[in-house]
Amino acid sequence: MKILIIEDETELAKSIAEYLSEESYLCEFASTFAEAIHKIEMFQYDCILLDIMLPDGNGLKILEELKSQNKQDGVIIISAKNALDDKIKGLQLGADDYLTKPFHLSELMARIYSIIRRKQFNNSNVVKQNELQIDLLSKSVSINDVTISLTKKEFDLLIYFIGNKNKVISKSTLAEHLSGDFADMLDNHDFVYAHVKNLKKKLNDAGCEQYLKTVYGTGYKWEIS
Repeated sequence: MKILIIEDETELAKSIAEYLSEESYLCEFASTFAEAIHKIEMFQYDCILLDIMLPDGNGLKILEELKSQNKQDGVIIISAKNALDDKIKGLQLGADDYLTKPFHLSELMARIYSIIRRKQFNNSNVVKQNELQIDLLSKSVSINDVTISLTKKEFDLLIYFIGNKNKVISKSTLAEHLSGDFADMLDNHDFVYAHVKNLKKKLNDAGCEQYLKTVYGTGYKWEIS
């Protein structure tokens, strides 16, 4: 899962990223309004943590930009300002939640998880698809009631595919999802092929139907009727 932290307080942004990284979230940063606008135009995120007060602009304008682009990224407003008007306007512009500084990182984590679960998995902690079952809290995967072992990358890929079922996802999109900004620095996306290949093998060996299809020349698709 990929998170964009739009925050000009460097130490706070680092603390959030360190905490979320321990839960296998991939975090990217934007410390200015201009940088944030560039990021949301170029990439897609599972959740955006948005500080309203930025040195070169108002964070609420970023919400307006997300809305104008019809982006579906989850958004949590994080701000020292506790003004009711800002909270209401932010929620009206499409923010999913609002958290006032200072806050506990465990609470932030819970709210991020809640948004992702609601947006992608119908507010459920357990995702079931025929013989396949995924527990999002314990990050465990079972097929026909037998638990299989996946790496963090493989689990992240599986969740990403299911959250985007019946959509063709390009290798470049998967590379960006797994590696964030570093994807642009890579010579090729062979690592994506390797992770997908390993995931497919583990699922198939355990008796899972072949939901994960290769769309030759394009990418991959998790196909289910």
